[in-house]
Amino acid sequence: QVQLVESVGGLVQAGGSLTLSCVASGRTFMHAKGWFRHALRQEREFVAATTWCGSRTDYLDSVEGRITICKDNDKNTVYLKMNSLKPEDAAVYYCAGIQTGGRYGLKWFQYDVWGQGTQVTVSS
Repeated sequence: QVQLVESVGGLVQAGGSLTLSCVASGRTFMHAKGWFRHALRQEREFVAATTWCGSRTDYLDSVEGRITICKDNDKNTVYLKMNSLKPEDAAVYYCAGIQTGGRYGLKWFQYDVWGQGTQVTVSS
């Protein structure tokens, strides 16, 4: 089995930066790793994803240029580096992985391993 553990989020002022990390333990190989977010009264939303080898990376249009997904396979860790944060970025952020369900995807249902979620709050 695999377990994903995210770092603690936090409260950030608009325009500020925050980096989330997600460490995998157990069976750590994943075809893809991604980050999703779920804001109050909204549907779960794709934020960013990357393949195991890093050959492909995708972002939600509204975060591109401000948020970067990167990974360190040696440390079994994927990061979400967030800059120029906006109040609309506030949400519970989840890291996720694809192990058995496919190779890559941008939809939450394509991911079969999930972290517990971490709250990010952005004050205006």
